[in-house]
Formats: sequence, structure tokens, C-alpha cells
Amino acid sequence: MNKFFTLSIFLLTIHFSFGQNFESKIDAILSSNYKLNEPGISILIAKDGKPIYKKAFGIANMELDIPLKTDNVFQIGSITKQFTAIAILILEEQGKLKLTDDILKYIPDYPTEGNSITIHHLLNHTSGIQNNTPVGKKGAISKTDMTSKELISYFKNAPLDFKPGTNFKYSNAGYIVLGLIIEIVSKQSYEDFIETTIFKKIGMSSSYYGSNKEVIKNRVSGYQAQQNTFTNADYMSLTLPYAAGSILSTVDDLLKWQNALKSNALIKYSSLKKAITPTTIKNGKIIPYGYGFRMANLKGSPVIAHSGSTKGFTSIALFLPKENTYIVALSNCNCKNLSEVTKKIALLTLEKSTSNKNIKTKKSVKKDRKIISLSKEVLQELSGSYQVKENLNIKITNDTNELYLTAPGQTKRIKLYALSKNHFYMKISNAEITFNKNEKNEVISLILNQFGQNILAKKI
Repeated sequence: MNKFFTLSIFLLTIHFSFGQNFESKIDAILSSNYKLNEPGISILIAKDGKPIYKKAFGIANMELDIPLKTDNVFQIGSITKQFTAIAILILEEQGKLKLTDDILKYIPDYPTEGNSITIHHLLNHTSGIQNNTPVGKKGAISKTDMTSKELISYFKNAPLDFKPGTNFKYSNAGYIVLGLIIEIVSKQSYEDFIETTIFKKIGMSSSYYGSNKEVIKNRVSGYQAQQNTFTNADYMSLTLPYAAGSILSTVDDLLKWQNALKSNALIKYSSLKKAITPTTIKNGKIIPYGYGFRMANLKGSPVIAHSGSTKGFTSIALFLPKENTYIVALSNCNCKNLSEVTKKIALLTLEKSTSNKNIKTKKSVKKDRKIISLSKEVLQELSGSYQVKENLNIKITNDTNELYLTAPGQTKRIKLYALSKNHFYMKISNAEITFNKNEKNEVISLILNQFGQNILAKKI
């Protein structure tokens, strides 16, 4: 085995092991929460719009003992609100409505108690409309199919919780009103508008407006925990969540959704910015909710997210804009703390991103490199062991005023040629080494670059 091949294999192995380490940590989190013989989770992590992790753990149907797959279709609950909000913004861009429009323009008989309730108020939950809907109810009401107008009749006569724009209170009812406005303005059913304007346009071929009757390929069963066991989830007509929570989807389709938003394939950035900007109410207080998107912070990194829950299902989708990382997790049981599990995984992605940022990419050195000579003292400072990870060290040695690298587990040495006091290259492998110093001028680490990959090793 020649020196070039030895070093190349070493670099590829290190790069692969880093990826495996990240993957195994996520595997450990998920497998400890979702057992093979229990309802489970389908999860996808994407970096720069492309999946870097996608797996499913658990059972899709306990009675048939069918394991979950990443192409399974789940109820996504309130993540539906993102689609409703974007649908409204699409209609705004088409000039068919304004966010400042009073809802009486579209639903003249809605009892507003003399207040002006605008589309803006509905989108950011500042309308004051009580969250009193059939969603979550038990008994006959949960099994009853309702139209959008029937749903609104169910709650519209309840008094407002507060004057519009003066407070924030999460309201499914407000999004049900938005669904009817979409139907009135577009002259289509909410289902048809979402499927034709969004799903078909961006290729979300495994996403649906919820139906209990329709046969949907790869649809999973929902479960709930009861007295240390699992039962089938209580029946709920999927007409009830409507524009607040009736959509079904997969992790792959939700990545298409995220990428479409990021690339402005559905709406302009100026419109999207409205959706992801926190709300300011009349007293000046800022609420971390825009239009169908919640804003948060995780270890100093901004987060744009939404979660969802229906009978037997939980979901969460979050985007880390600084790291350009999207995480979506769908579960067929509302018996686990999915938000906490996803938070742990998000923290791991932040650690990975931070680690990558510490590895500064150097521009490739031109082929006409100018080799220089360095003193014995300088070379001696650079000599030593550099740890890539536990039990994996790169050895740098000074032999008669020439510097050599020995890869882990190897005895053959590779000569380093100096381009500056801290920058070297290896003729035989076309790899480069950069030594880093601290403010005390002490050598603390090296970066080994080959094939566009950077390996950071700390001096020990």
C-alpha cells in the first residue's frame, strides 16, 4: 500500500466515522424512546435542503405487526396551519384579499361584538376568538362530519376572550375561519385549493387533505397510551380540524414544503417574512408567533417551528436558519414527548455545525508552490501528537530539519513541505496541513485537508 493510498483511506475513514458518530447518537436517542414493538416515529434531518439523516423506528400498525417506514403517511395536526397561512399569502399576492381586511367582508354575519377582526388577527392568534371547537371533544361530536360553515356555527357565538390585537391566545377556531375565507375568495374548497395550489405545484405527491374514508397508501394507524399499554386512538372525523389541522403528509413531502418556502417557489420572500416575523400587539409586547410559524431560540440559534397533535398523532417541524438545517418528526402516538426528543436532536445538529465551523477551509494552494526552509526551533514547535478523536492520533515528527506525518496505525512517514511557518503540503497525496496557534503563540491544533474535506486534530 503506497503512502498516498494510506493517507487517503485514513481521511475518508475519519470523515465517515464523524458521520457515523452523529448518526449513532441520534439512533441512541430515538431507540431509547421508541421501541421496535411500539408506535414510533419517522424523522428526517436535512442540511442545505438535502437529507443527512432519515429513519423510522417502531410500528405502523400494531395489529398487523407492520414496521414504520419513512414513506408512511401521518396526520400532521397543527403543522397544517403553515399551509393555511401560506395559502392566505398566496391569495394576497394574487390581489384577491388584504391582510387588513375585516372578516365581515367575507362572513357578514360573524358576531364581532362591534370590534374589527382582521385576517391578520386570525393568522397570528390575536383575534380574541375562543378556541372552542369540536377538535379534541369526545363522544358523538368527535365522530360527526361537519362543513366549514357548521364548524364556525359551533363556536362563533361564544364571547371574545379579549379585544382583537390586544393579546395572544392560540386558537384553532381562528384558522377554521381562515379556511372558509380561502374557500370564499378562491371559489374552491379548502381541500382543492391546497392540493392544486400547493401539493401539486411542488410535488407533494404523498400529502392529502384528511379523510377517514379514502384509502391512502402507506397511511399509519394512530395510538394512545392507557394504563401501561397501547390502545387504538379514539375516532375523530378529519373534517373537524379542517384548516387548523386536517393535513396528512410524510417527512419527505414536508422537506419539499420547506425547500419550496426557502426557494420562494410558492410566495415571495417579502410575503414569507411576514409569516416568520413575531407579532407585536397593541401594548408593544412582542409575541413569538407569526403566521403559522413559531419563533424560538436554541443555544443562541434562531428556530422557526410548529408542532401538531391530533388523536393518536404528534408532529413537529423546525428550521434552524443560521445552520440551514430542517428537522421534521412524525409520530403515530401522542404518548411521548416528541418536542423534547426533537430538541435533543436539534442540539446535536448545533454541536455538529459548531464543530464544522471550527474547521476553517483553506483555499487550495496553486500547483506552483514555493517551498521554503524553516529553522529547527520552528519545526520542533510543530512536532507532537494531534488527537482527531479518542485513540486516533496523527503524529508529527522533526527529523534532521524535515517534518513528517504518520497517520494513525501506520509506520510509514509522509514528508511535509513548508509553504509558510504554519502551512505545509504533501507532494505524494496533494493534501495540506495548517497549524493553528493561540494568543500565546502556542501550537494548539492542525487542520488536514484533502478531497475538500477538513479534519481537525488538537495537539496533545
